[in-house]
Amino acid sequence: MEPSLLGRAAVTFAVFMGSLGFVTWRQSRAFEAYAELDDLRRQVAVAHAERVELERAIQVLTSRTHMVPVATERLGMHMPDVSEQVILPAAEGS
Repeated sequence: MEPSLLGRAAVTFAVFMGSLGFVTWRQSRAFEAYAELDDLRRQVAVAHAERVELERAIQVLTSRTHMVPVATERLGMHMPDVSEQVILPAAEGS
């Protein structure tokens, strides 16, 4: 085999192996980036679920069915009966 042909074949083989190595490296970086993106999406989903859960808890804690018994117990609130209710007349301008 001629030396120049052997040199060309060696250079071609080296370039081919280098390009395969580069493709492998690039794909491994893409898989790492995809795994990181997947992890971030999972964290966002967990944070969203926690937010929804907290909003539901706020709705329950601020509802009248929860507030009235708590106010009755802690603050001594009582519901007025008919004799305690006073209806005020409407103002002239309204």
